[in-house]
Amino acid sequence: MDLSIISRPIEPHLKEFRKFFRESMNSKMLLLDTVVRYILRQKGKQVRPILVLLSAQVAGGITRRTYVGATMVELLHTATLVHDDVVDEADERRGFPSINAVWKNKVSVLVGDYLLSRGLLVAVENNEYDFLGITSKAVRRMSEGELLQIQKSRKLDIKEEEYFRIISDKTASLISTCCELGAHSASSDPVTHQAFSTYGEMVGIAFQIRDDIFDYASTDAAIGKPTGNDLKEKKLTLPLIYSMNQAPRKEAKKILSLIKNGEESRERTETVRQFVTQYGGLVYAERTAIEYCERARASIAHFPDSQAKRSLLAFVEFALARSA
Repeated sequence: MDLSIISRPIEPHLKEFRKFFRESMNSKMLLLDTVVRYILRQKGKQVRPILVLLSAQVAGGITRRTYVGATMVELLHTATLVHDDVVDEADERRGFPSINAVWKNKVSVLVGDYLLSRGLLVAVENNEYDFLGITSKAVRRMSEGELLQIQKSRKLDIKEEEYFRIISDKTASLISTCCELGAHSASSDPVTHQAFSTYGEMVGIAFQIRDDIFDYASTDAAIGKPTGNDLKEKKLTLPLIYSMNQAPRKEAKKILSLIKNGEESRERTETVRQFVTQYGGLVYAERTAIEYCERARASIAHFPDSQAKRSLLAFVEFALARSA
């Protein structure tokens, strides 16, 4: 199942959101408006707005507040992508030259700041102060998760519980925020808000574990990024962490040394991939992702059946089975 099928129950609302989102990004400043229009041409999958809208539909129904919440998270997400490209010195984003490749780093950082401020102002202008608290928490968690990963990548001493903290903060926090905002926009029930927050957190963790599996089990063409990219950045993810704990200490230390000191090469990547396969890292990671998906399903099981609920359940399968 792909996103076009998953989003079908909220397709008219998705069109309305896109209009609201474009208007929220407008600027009378020429350079800023030019960059913003360039960003809008790079239309992504819009996973996060889809989750906001579907969650609202299941929680009680989509309202104008839902468009505000969806716009906030998409502006926040877009700002983080612009800033990430500067940090990573990336030259391309979604098949287009990145903002920093075209306008250089200073403009890119300022545009990212602008998008973040617009997200906050959308909430203020619409008196959605609860939304501010929810999204601000996500920004804090995303920053902390990224910094913890950098810290652990330098020392290469990450434990499994630290890995889960990192991916929960870095990835799952924003997906959880999407679902919680959707629920907030449609319901005043705290239990409902928590159910959707949990759904987003669980499916977000599964989503990231699946992404980490790709690094060892997929080819460049299948996922659109270099195989072994995490190894190049010295990121220890679940398949490798588990395998290190299962292997004889001497062999684990040898692999750790190879990652830390070995020259970047296809041979190094293949050696580590074979190690992870031999000691069950991929099987364990896949099994763990399935467990988180089951938790995601359970968190919304009590809501009445509907097309939107079936789409949220289908998104769990999408997170688990996607090939890109």
